[in-house]
Amino acid sequence: MEKEQNQNTENNISEEKKDNVEATEVTAKNDNETKEKSHEEIILELEDKLARTFAEMENQRRRFEKEKEEAYEYGGFAFAKEALSLLDNLERSKQILSNDESLKNSESLKKILDHLDIINKDIISIFAKNNIKAIDSLNKKLDPNFHQAMMEIEDNNKEPGTIVQEIQKGFTIKDRLLRPSLVGVSKKTNHKDVKGEENKENLKDK
Repeated sequence: MEKEQNQNTENNISEEKKDNVEATEVTAKNDNETKEKSHEEIILELEDKLARTFAEMENQRRRFEKEKEEAYEYGGFAFAKEALSLLDNLERSKQILSNDESLKNSESLKKILDHLDIINKDIISIFAKNNIKAIDSLNKKLDPNFHQAMMEIEDNNKEPGTIVQEIQKGFTIKDRLLRPSLVGVSKKTNHKDVKGEENKENLKDK
């Protein structure tokens, strides 16, 4: 009887050990799977970070290339813009000399103006070689991308918004605006003003 009880006890202990071993193995297996999954996740995260880093490096490279190209293409932008003042000063000098009563119709004035025209043409030629070109404005429709309207001029022979006067010539460098043309644009005569003038004339006649 005692032997049977001892045998049963031993069997129970063996089964408990077996259960514990199996439970431990299952836990260990689950832990291993968790660890393996975590490693995979870490690898995926690292791959994602690496891909993002490469993408950012590529974007920076492209930005650098673009900036380098723009620096090459438009490196003289500021200088060219400043150089336009030479043309403006030449034009002002011509106007001042032409309006000088003491020089009007003189041979000296003609020679000076001829020389100024030669200098002006040389500057324009140098600009053209460097892709700096004057904007064609007169008799063109006003384009806000290239023109800046400074005044309106009544002209019934032109469509409203047509450029009829160029105050200051504008320029472009390649496809970029260097400075806009300052212009005067046409507008239709105000009929009320015309009628008012006619009424004034009629009153004067009476």
